[in-house]
Amino acid sequence: MSYLQEQSLEGFEWDEGNTHKSWLKHGISNAEAEQVFSNNPYYIYPDQIHSAGEERSIIIGKTDAGRMVFISFTVRTSKVRIISSRWMGTEEMEKFNEAIQANTKI
Repeated sequence: MSYLQEQSLEGFEWDEGNTHKSWLKHGISNAEAEQVFSNNPYYIYPDQIHSAGEERSIIIGKTDAGRMVFISFTVRTSKVRIISSRWMGTEEMEKFNEAIQANTKI
């Protein structure tokens, strides 16, 4: 089951200021970032550092092409609002692989 289905979310909402940021900085398109929320396995955890103004989360997972992506996001009303996306670093890849091996909620 995808994250959107699991949380009864209606899709994505893109902020004008962020809509091209991940593509320009990291080469990740909006469509590719959205794929991570539909592909299993994925791992979600709270973004405790950036959640002062609103609750934010991190999802790490794979695109349809198998590319490993790290995404910061929030949920507003019933839509996912992606704040930023980038390729996973070594630390995130380790966390992702540990979660899969431990069969954590992913």
